[in-house]
Amino acid sequence: MASELELKAVVPNPAAARQALRAAGAERTFQGMIRDRRLDREGGLTASDLVLRLREWTPSAGAGQAVLGWKGPTSVSPGGYKQREEIECAVADGTAVLALLEALGYGVVQTIDRYVEVYRLADGMARLEWYPRLDVLVEIEGPPADIERLIAVTGLPRSACVPDPLAAFAARYEARTGRPAVLSEAGLKGEPPSWSAA
Repeated sequence: MASELELKAVVPNPAAARQALRAAGAERTFQGMIRDRRLDREGGLTASDLVLRLREWTPSAGAGQAVLGWKGPTSVSPGGYKQREEIECAVADGTAVLALLEALGYGVVQTIDRYVEVYRLADGMARLEWYPRLDVLVEIEGPPADIERLIAVTGLPRSACVPDPLAAFAARYEARTGRPAVLSEAGLKGEPPSWSAA
């Protein structure tokens, strides 16, 4: 079991953030789609702030992989980072794992699709994320020193990098634009996703 530290921020200029990461020597380790299926059984996990998730990584080129994950309750670390325990394991057949979980009584309660670019610098990771309809976000993970280094590299204001959940970013987007945030590609109903212009 590992403890994960992270911050998220809105990225007003993804192209500039990408360029800054590359200029700093960050290596792009993934480019493509992440499709999350969060599961629950009678609301028990959600009520306890737990996450059971099947994540499909589909690269722009090459074979994809599936990862089954569990996340413990969320807290904020003394340094102000979002913190939660996490267990993940790669699985050979995501479709079969989903069927197994459904046979055990779990059902998909949330679908989240996004196009991402993942950059690594030292022990830190910055993931630029384009959701179907939402601001472009960056999620920055790693040890505190590497998180702070990546924030500085991107040029984002430190105050913009917060431990808030995705739902808070969606709510702020909706309040600002008057449009509903869309986290699942199926929810667009024919509208092109934001990553079509990435």
